[in-house]
Amino acid sequence: MKAEKNKVITLVYELHVDDGENGKTFFEKVEKDTPFSFLFGADNVVAAFEKNIEGKQAGDTFDFFIDYENAYGDYDDDKVVIVPKSSFKENGKLEKDILKVGKVIPMKDDKGNMMRGEIIKIDYKGIHMDFNSPLAGLDLYFKGEILDIREAEKEEIEHGHAHGPGGHHH
Repeated sequence: MKAEKNKVITLVYELHVDDGENGKTFFEKVEKDTPFSFLFGADNVVAAFEKNIEGKQAGDTFDFFIDYENAYGDYDDDKVVIVPKSSFKENGKLEKDILKVGKVIPMKDDKGNMMRGEIIKIDYKGIHMDFNSPLAGLDLYFKGEILDIREAEKEEIEHGHAHGPGGHHH
């Protein structure tokens, strides 16, 4: 079976990144005890990532480069915003336990889209949050192996993501 649309791909990889100034540095490693699974063709991973593994089979290895323009784009200063402290009140009380610099908070935009924001500063103006991907502005170097490919279940295709280990759980 080949990596193609409506297949669930399970793989492991090591990712190195390059910011254009400091050379390649280690970013993350996904290993066999906690592999990554995704529904091919559902826009859950960068298109260039899918293009590089398309047609591969279980047991195949990969080693490829994606420049920042075809990955997560350039770092965008407009994605750094100040969110009013009042947005973090629950029952009229400020949720101080989650308001820590470095904390990544899942949020929704005004259209209901999920996004993640990292708190980079807290001051009298509010909560300064960075909504850029942590991989924005970075060239990506992937090296890994495809562990398994299977037909996606009807429900996975309807939901637009893989279920079960390594995928999304409901």
